[in-house]
Amino acid sequence: MKNLIKILLCAILSASLFAGCSERSPSSQSDGRLQIVSTIFPSYDFARAIAGENADVSILLAPGVESHSYEPTPQDIIRIQNCDLFLYTGGESDTWVDDLLASFDEPVNTVKMMDCVEVYEEELLEGMQTEESTGTQETEYDEHVWTSPKNAVLISRAIEKNLCDIDPENAASYQENASAYIAQLEMLDQNFRDFFAGVSNKTMVFGDRFPFRYFAEEYGLDCFAAFPGCSSETEPSVATIAFLTDKVKSENITTVFYIEFSNHQVADSIAEAAGAKTALFHSCHNVSEQEQRDGATYLSLMEQNLNTLKEALH
Repeated sequence: MKNLIKILLCAILSASLFAGCSERSPSSQSDGRLQIVSTIFPSYDFARAIAGENADVSILLAPGVESHSYEPTPQDIIRIQNCDLFLYTGGESDTWVDDLLASFDEPVNTVKMMDCVEVYEEELLEGMQTEESTGTQETEYDEHVWTSPKNAVLISRAIEKNLCDIDPENAASYQENASAYIAQLEMLDQNFRDFFAGVSNKTMVFGDRFPFRYFAEEYGLDCFAAFPGCSSETEPSVATIAFLTDKVKSENITTVFYIEFSNHQVADSIAEAAGAKTALFHSCHNVSEQEQRDGATYLSLMEQNLNTLKEALH
């Protein structure tokens, strides 16, 4: 019901905002640069690497903000309607998007990341704290598709194709940029594969949410976590804490992971009880203000994850 209300409010808001607007024209006409809008950091970062100097790429999600709590503002809606290409994930966090796009008089060019890859159902791991639900539940698919570098390649190719279709005059530039960027993604993927090939215990425990299904599937990992990837829960049950603590002890795990923007209290509790340490494992869905100032990219954050794994897994 909460999501339905949100969708209706967005649809009503967009209709009222655009009722008196003039006919939509390409936003690139003013300075010759395409306008690309992304909901979250991964697709934003892929797009700016591929578009290069031919586009202004912006992100709706402010630094340090959780994507699961984002709601579009009237200004965001106007930016989406007037952009040349809109990038979004799909899934539970983007339930508002399809109704918003349908409310526009003219279609907007889009790339939906979940349409670019094979998607997996939201996974409930053993011992995981789950939210109570009533009635029949629809199948939910894990939206964190970008956590696999292989998926990042597929999403980048989709962005490249759309840019070439929208702006054929600069197609050669987009293709050149995409080839160089995808080569970096493929090297990242190979580095992860080389690392995991030499690891005997591929078990990871997250005292946090688990947005890494695609990463775990790609590299054959066994993972356990306190909450599902999009969970709003913050307090796990005693049983969940006990299960994860026992898992750390029994598997001789040295590190309990937490994700960005977490207070990592759950991870700290498990690690303290099990005699382990904690470490950040970045899902890359957004960056902090400091990371933004430091020029963080998807590649740099994933390389940071690889370095963390080299310290944590043996």
